[in-house]
Amino acid sequence: MSEPSLHAVTSGESGPRVAFCHGLLGQGRNWNQIAKGLADVCRPALIDMPDHGHSPWSERIDYFDAAAVLAESLRAIDPDEPWTLVGHSMGGKTAMVLALTEPELIDRLAVVDISPSPTSSFTEFETFLAGMRGMDLDRVSSRADADEAMREAAPDPTVRGFLLHNLRRDGDGWRWLPNLAVLERDIAAIGGWPQERIAALPPFDGPVLWLAGANSPYVSQDNEPEMRRLFPRVRQVTVKEAGHWVHSEQPAVTTAALRALISSERD
Repeated sequence: MSEPSLHAVTSGESGPRVAFCHGLLGQGRNWNQIAKGLADVCRPALIDMPDHGHSPWSERIDYFDAAAVLAESLRAIDPDEPWTLVGHSMGGKTAMVLALTEPELIDRLAVVDISPSPTSSFTEFETFLAGMRGMDLDRVSSRADADEAMREAAPDPTVRGFLLHNLRRDGDGWRWLPNLAVLERDIAAIGGWPQERIAALPPFDGPVLWLAGANSPYVSQDNEPEMRRLFPRVRQVTVKEAGHWVHSEQPAVTTAALRALISSERD
């Protein structure tokens, strides 16, 4: 077994391989609670996506490039078995591209609160990135200082805590784990969707769960025709009392939906 190019934390002794792909400014660890709840039916892999966490940085954001690196890493972890992919937001777009470009690698797919379309709601992430990039790390002596510095860009304390998980001690100072400069520069590509390149690909014929937060703007009825064209076996589930971070806001519902997908009979 070779070393995956993307940082991954794997666990479990038996069952299908399941890779969890986080969204923008997240880390694989964001899915730890869900992975633990499914460890009896699968072998989870928590992936740090390109330019995030402990994974390598790239020079530009491109979903086809990210999908290729993800495929390489999954094969390094297990070259013999197909995978179930669970992707949230940015990770969901990467997961969709991988399922469409290398369907022999992917057995089934869960797309969490994102659609195969450009995303207009990414303006909040522009604010987050600007706040993170603008923080004077030389003046941060504690996490409380960092929390206060991010308050204007991220007023919600839960969101602010999520963002600050990306801040790490570096000797006597601090550093950000994500590739903030490239993420901020290429935010349009992250919010976009490579429609022309996708249009030439055949549909993915495996089972697909499409999980959406009822209070989130990232999935709408307008997205359904294209989703069903690309993924004919899609099953949509809308989670009540959840916004964009469905898995953190409604972990029990998310775990149950994923358990049903993972445990259903293989073709």
